[in-house]
Amino acid sequence: MSQKFIKSTRKIIGAGVNYKEILRQTNAAKPANPVIFFKPISTLISSNEGVIKIPKVFGSINYEAELGVIIGKSCKNISTDQAMSYVAGYCLALDMTGMDFIVDARSKGLPWCLGKGFDTSTPVSRFISPEELGDPTDVRVWCKVNEQMKQDDTTRNLIFTIAELIAFTSKYMSLEKNDLILTGTPAGAGPVKNGDILECGLGDIVQMTFQVEDE
Repeated sequence: MSQKFIKSTRKIIGAGVNYKEILRQTNAAKPANPVIFFKPISTLISSNEGVIKIPKVFGSINYEAELGVIIGKSCKNISTDQAMSYVAGYCLALDMTGMDFIVDARSKGLPWCLGKGFDTSTPVSRFISPEELGDPTDVRVWCKVNEQMKQDDTTRNLIFTIAELIAFTSKYMSLEKNDLILTGTPAGAGPVKNGDILECGLGDIVQMTFQVEDE
């Protein structure tokens, strides 16, 4: 399937604050429910495009490496026990974020979607079959900036599991074939600037490399 799934993706659904280490570092309580946000499909780029652009309105953008889950068939109001049967496969994803914008908007009680919605802000890898990925509940997610390791954790430390994210979201909307769910990023996310080289991967299964450039 390569990266053809991105041509028919209709929704990008993100999960925020979904790794246990982030709660430990911030001394925060576990959310009662998954923290869900959306990204426009115009943010998607494939790994062979190789360049992430920083919009002129942002001084820098944050990297967030994640396991992406690709829905295989339509579903609505499904249970956690049913959820994994609706997964077609997986991908490596980056959820690039205008964090300064988001922090400022949150402090004013304003929407922060523009911090997630800029062009090139959702790079994705090739399609990974369930057989190739193996156990999705124990996948290493890592990210380097200029060859320095910044993020390194495993999906066994997700707060809400893949099945829980799918089931919860399906209570509010239909999930459709090739919808993409971003499962959250490990601790260690931070800014990148013009000229930085960003590398990320899912264990040794797949990795991506991007040059970061000013718009």
